[in-house]
Amino acid sequence: MTEDRRTGASRPIDARMLRALAHPLRMRMLDLLQADGPATATGLGKRVGESSGTTSWHLRLLAGAGLVEEDTERGNKRERWWRSVEESTRMRAADFIDDPDLAAPMDMFLRSVIEQRYQAESQFLSELPRWVGEWYDKAVFGDARLSLTPEETVAMSDEIDAVINRYRRDARPGDHSVIAHWSAFPRQAQPEEPDTSKPG
Repeated sequence: MTEDRRTGASRPIDARMLRALAHPLRMRMLDLLQADGPATATGLGKRVGESSGTTSWHLRLLAGAGLVEEDTERGNKRERWWRSVEESTRMRAADFIDDPDLAAPMDMFLRSVIEQRYQAESQFLSELPRWVGEWYDKAVFGDARLSLTPEETVAMSDEIDAVINRYRRDARPGDHSVIAHWSAFPRQAQPEEPDTSKPG
């Protein structure tokens, strides 16, 4: 590994990683490895509804991009275990926006990220009865509309990242795996409609 996974440090995505991640199944597999720990191609195949041959091929592509690696402390000659190299990754669109060859991979990657967020929140809602006792007033879904400059948005995001990093630690008895989604992006405002109630 290149960094201690417990620090929560995100490795920036490079062009090779971006191309490898431009596939919904590989995104899903990497997400499972990051969330639940090492797994075999067979185990991942059962969870994503694919054959072990398919997941094994995708794992090798992810390994070639430096995103996963073989977990040599597990398994044997017949059974290979894989783990995510990093706890998380981070992409800066500015690193790729001027490269036309990366426009399609970047679009696929970002859309897959949004789809995974939707799936995670939908899964929580489908499991709500099991969480209602302890989590009924703890889980939060919210959004905010702010008037900010690009520089203020970056500063706000940095502050939120710092807060999240303060809560990173090794798992303890009684903990639950909690997902915190965060995004900040501009919205094109609609033109103001003319007030037809006033005389022209």
